[in-house]
Amino acid sequence: MTLKITNSEERLKTTTGVKIVIFGPYGIGKTSLLKTLDKPTLCLDFEAGLLAVQDWQGDSINIRTWNEARDIACLIGGANPALKADQAYSQRHYDHILGRYGDLSAKLSEYRCIFIDSVTVASRLSLLWAKLQPEAISERTGKQDMRAAYGILAQEMMAWLNQFQHIPDKDIILVGTLGQYLDDFNRPTWLPQCEGTKTASEIPGIVDEVISMVGIKKEDGKEVRSFIFHAINSWGYPAKDRSGCLDMVEEPHLGKLLSKIKNKTLSTISTTKGV
Repeated sequence: MTLKITNSEERLKTTTGVKIVIFGPYGIGKTSLLKTLDKPTLCLDFEAGLLAVQDWQGDSINIRTWNEARDIACLIGGANPALKADQAYSQRHYDHILGRYGDLSAKLSEYRCIFIDSVTVASRLSLLWAKLQPEAISERTGKQDMRAAYGILAQEMMAWLNQFQHIPDKDIILVGTLGQYLDDFNRPTWLPQCEGTKTASEIPGIVDEVISMVGIKKEDGKEVRSFIFHAINSWGYPAKDRSGCLDMVEEPHLGKLLSKIKNKTLSTISTTKGV
């Protein structure tokens, strides 16, 4: 691989997937968002919770262990050339799983969108795995060292998320649980629920869009499910819009959302050509 300068026109023509994380309280309908996607989609199901979308026409893979989560991330994202041979997501890791799941690898290229349900449960699997690693056992006492385990968890989750972040041609949608907590002054605050504070704090910097999916009361008193996009909002929900083309509150429809973001890119290309 050689270094290459990409000019603005080439960059605009490049197909770039949108990276999104959606946090919402239990039961708000995050998994049901699958039905709003109109492109070939694969759901990585960590929760065995697709009962609400049994009639959904897409495909899914049930993930039950952290090793499976690492393998599928490597298979979808490919080898990371910056890693040593003995590390997860290295060329050796990729070659190994390619030999094991070769047929699956060919199928994965057909999907334009990967829906991960959910990053909250994925972090729990990662923590269970981290606790079993030799580095998480104290040499002095022989007992579990939770501080070391959470350090391993942070490294694992960041490496795993990094795999999806660098997939250039697929939309990546992660969903997770949003919880309400009280601060030292008994003021309510909304925070993503993930094992380890580093994962929750680092995700907003990895993705393009951070969305809170919540119920918003309208003027008539009715509560409507909505997407919140702007970081500064009166409810204190976590949010971020890197595209710059989304309103504070949008309809909870992923197909329309992706079209709105990508139509902005197409419009930019047209404007650039007209200059």
